[in-house]
Amino acid sequence: MSFPKIVLVTGANKGLGLATARQLAELGHTVLLGSRDAGRGTLAAKELAATGVTVHPIRIDVTDDDSVREAAGWIDREHGRLDTLVNNAGLLNRKPATEVTGADLRPEFETNVFGLVRVTHAMLPLLRKSSVARIVNVASDSAMFSKTTERGSMFARSHDSFAYSATKAAVNMLTVKYANAFLDDPGLAHIRVNAVTPGYTATDLNGFRGTRSVDEGARASVHWATEGEGTGGFYNDEGRLPW
Repeated sequence: MSFPKIVLVTGANKGLGLATARQLAELGHTVLLGSRDAGRGTLAAKELAATGVTVHPIRIDVTDDDSVREAAGWIDREHGRLDTLVNNAGLLNRKPATEVTGADLRPEFETNVFGLVRVTHAMLPLLRKSSVARIVNVASDSAMFSKTTERGSMFARSHDSFAYSATKAAVNMLTVKYANAFLDDPGLAHIRVNAVTPGYTATDLNGFRGTRSVDEGARASVHWATEGEGTGGFYNDEGRLPW
């Protein structure tokens, strides 16, 4: 990917998304910093500008059909295509597994799963216009059955991320299903889609208890948004992972 790309990062006004947007902009790409709140997105863009990094804030609430359609329309009018979509927006509501109700699941699934599909669907016509289209879906170590079934491990005992882990497992499955569907569609076969995990990164989702910085956590997203080969895989910044 030797020429500047048009890249949309959702949930990018803070944390992992902001670090991802910054790193992509530093590589020379035109980065659309997606934020549910327009004011927070504008503020984040100004903070990056103060450090010499240029990004372009765009309002996009992944849980709202109208907001997503409006964002897609704006990108089409301004750029005519989208080269890379980073589905980073995410939500984690902590509650012990034994206390979670069906209603408790809805907010996280609405953002982490339905939001991902909503945005991907809206951006597909724009990605179709790119010769080097890529989609990066941000998943989690907590979606890995190999880790959550390791008795006594942090992931096996993180009972209060019950819904979040389920949504990220769904993200992994959606990634594979999208990859297979694209490969079978001549008009979409050029789109590469992969899932990535940032690792245990210090963000507000975990009360900043993570052992990795957001800059470290963003590496996998940036790599698969720009350089990584293949489609339908699950990766961290060191390589491919088991599902």
